[in-house]
Amino acid sequence: QVQLVESGGGLVQAGGSLRLSCAASGRTFSRYSMAWFRQAPGKEREFVAVMSWTGATRSTDSVKGRFTISRDNAKNTVYLQMNSLKFEDTAVYYCAAGDYSSNQRSYLFWGQGTQVTVSS
Repeated sequence: QVQLVESGGGLVQAGGSLRLSCAASGRTFSRYSMAWFRQAPGKEREFVAVMSWTGATRSTDSVKGRFTISRDNAKNTVYLQMNSLKFEDTAVYYCAAGDYSSNQRSYLFWGQGTQVTVSS
């Protein structure tokens, strides 16, 4: 069992930066791929980025060059550094643990989400 708690969301102006953190409990954290998804108002939840336990990464095209996913297995934490934020990045961001995939059905455990609001 893995429990995930996100933090670091907030209100930021367009062009600004935020770093999201996801703290995980459970000794098997390092065995899971860790991902970030987001859900904007009125839209379906979508994949943002994933990092495997070996360090492989994948991200959606709309955030490439702006968002960076990283993890610290010693701290059981995964991060999402978000730079050059745009209004359309406004969403609730969720952390998830599971298999290396952009499909949310591959993920077994989910956090409660953290709100990111980008003002234009």
